[in-house]
Amino acid sequence: MSKIQTIDPSAIDSSTLSASAFSVDKKKAVDKKQDGQPKTNLLGLSKSQLIEFFAKIGEKKFRATQVMKWIYQYGVDDFFAMSNLSKKLQAKLDQVACITPPKVKFKQFSDDGTRKWVFEVMGGSLVETVLIPADDNKQFGRKTLCISSQVGCALDCSFCSTGKQGFERDLTASEIIGQLWVANQSYMTDVPIAERENRVTNVVMMGMGEPLLNYRPVVASMSLMLDDHAFGMSKRRVTLSTSGVVPRMYQLAKDIDVALAISLHAPNDELRDELVPINKKYPLAELIEAAKSYVYETNPRHKKHVTIEYVMLAGVNDTDEHAHQLVDLLDGLPSKINLIPFNPFPHAPYGRSSNNRIHAFSNILNQGGFVCTIRQTRGDDIDAACGQLVGQVADRTRRSQKWQEAVKKRQQSVDEA
Repeated sequence: MSKIQTIDPSAIDSSTLSASAFSVDKKKAVDKKQDGQPKTNLLGLSKSQLIEFFAKIGEKKFRATQVMKWIYQYGVDDFFAMSNLSKKLQAKLDQVACITPPKVKFKQFSDDGTRKWVFEVMGGSLVETVLIPADDNKQFGRKTLCISSQVGCALDCSFCSTGKQGFERDLTASEIIGQLWVANQSYMTDVPIAERENRVTNVVMMGMGEPLLNYRPVVASMSLMLDDHAFGMSKRRVTLSTSGVVPRMYQLAKDIDVALAISLHAPNDELRDELVPINKKYPLAELIEAAKSYVYETNPRHKKHVTIEYVMLAGVNDTDEHAHQLVDLLDGLPSKINLIPFNPFPHAPYGRSSNNRIHAFSNILNQGGFVCTIRQTRGDDIDAACGQLVGQVADRTRRSQKWQEAVKKRQQSVDEA
């Protein structure tokens, strides 16, 4: 199989990540005050930022926790519905602030219970978010939300349709946390405010984009997920998935305690350079060392593990030899391995490994002492399965155009043959 042409990830400087994406929320013109200036969007602000906001409008700091609970625990976006605020304060907030998530452009619910939202974010681009319920589909059962962190993706993993859309920009904290807010809201329709409960039990930062290349807004959003005055989720139920931005993995361990997943997909550098090109900048030895540090050294996470994500590509990374290489690579790293059947997209250069091959691969990993699961494909009838999120991106990298040109050229070659 010929190599897939990719963008050189060495051009990505993870030490100079955009700070502007973190500060956009304060300036976001989602609504106008009477003087024509934009209102402050409270969605996505941390507790300390909310305290600062209320101080500036002459209010006590305890108002911050009151409003946080209304926003995140009861899904309220109308200040006049916040019954423990005075009418004077309700009116003041209505004049200077707003609670505005990304606009839902489209939503679709799968027959298997999966839900997908397409959000229009600032600038008009579209990003996608997917909610996957547990197999039992109980009303209060596990519901996992896969959240996007960028418009497109700055990386170009060869098996992922999101990467073929190119990259436009980072999402702001309000655009990230707003995805979770809307997903919870979808279960609150017609439910009295006093009876509302958040239904999303787990969050995975595995949607569009590389979370560690949008570091500060992602960490700010996850902090709200964990905050007892906001969503109050367990740190074990919030997972960040990375393709391997090694310096930020070390920083993440210092800044917040959440579960870590690694988008691995290959057991050796030669193959991973092709499938996950950031490997050229941060090869496997550095990646595995950073993962071990995350578990053992900085803020030790006793009895914890790293989730290893491994997409199964027929004839590419799914042989017995690859499985044995993976066992050797992960030696000494507490790992749970999640095998992901490849979800094809138009003109994808790969095929899905057979069920027999996936199970044979899994058996070798089990014999090597690893817990190994095979991800059940969910939501593929609404293009919501893993690797199928594409959105609509004003590509600044021209990657989408190059991909389309390559597909057209390949099709012409087939027609001429």
